[in-house]
Amino acid sequence: MENLEGLKLMAEQWSNQGIEYLQKIPPFQLYAAIGLLLLTTVLLLSFRLVRRTKSNTVLLSGLSGSGKTVLFYQLRDGSSHQGSVTSMEPNEGTFVFHSEHAKKGKIKHVHLVDVPGHSRLRPKLEEFLPQAAAIVFVVDALEFLPNCRAASEYLYDILTNANVVKKKIPVLLCCNKTDKLTAHTKEFIKKQMEKEIEKLRASRSAVSTADIANDYTIGIEGEVFSFSHCCNRVTVAEASGLNGETVQVQDFIREYI
Repeated sequence: MENLEGLKLMAEQWSNQGIEYLQKIPPFQLYAAIGLLLLTTVLLLSFRLVRRTKSNTVLLSGLSGSGKTVLFYQLRDGSSHQGSVTSMEPNEGTFVFHSEHAKKGKIKHVHLVDVPGHSRLRPKLEEFLPQAAAIVFVVDALEFLPNCRAASEYLYDILTNANVVKKKIPVLLCCNKTDKLTAHTKEFIKKQMEKEIEKLRASRSAVSTADIANDYTIGIEGEVFSFSHCCNRVTVAEASGLNGETVQVQDFIREYI
């Protein structure tokens, strides 16, 4: 009991000293300190809220036939879904990668969206871009040359999209089917697509801005285009959806999710 009384007395003394100290502080300084404390608290709470609500959406995009859907099922189920599949509607799923099932501990789920590559269905990509944390752009490394220009145009449209530019959404140029003997290397594909995008920059900059659908331009004025000139990060990787070689794709996604 004596100890409790002593503690109570000490608390009262500290309280009185605190009140006396506060009374000596000029009102405007006191209000400023309280305001700063409140502002700091609000900012910290906002930061924690933003971190908690960080998007886990990753988009698989690219031309029709590039292997996006096979890649989707390989990442989700560890299965190629019986070979080539053409999607007419987006495939969506929220899951941990099939290869991660044996891992212990908490693993964040990925919301993966396979966006159809058919030209008439590409506007669906615009619906998902505002919530995208990353984009995997899939290119067929086996049939690359006949589709090089079309793939480059599609990628150019993505890289100049307002959502991608403003949010600096990272993009992985995924060269699929590289396990095939006659497939082109990722270095060759990267170089050829940079050349095509450079041509697109030149041709579209010559057109009136009123006729250009793209939101932004990319590259550095007076220099030959390189993916390194983009405001967002663009990296290149190899994969094989049919054979389950998706490690580089998973590593890219896990960098941002």
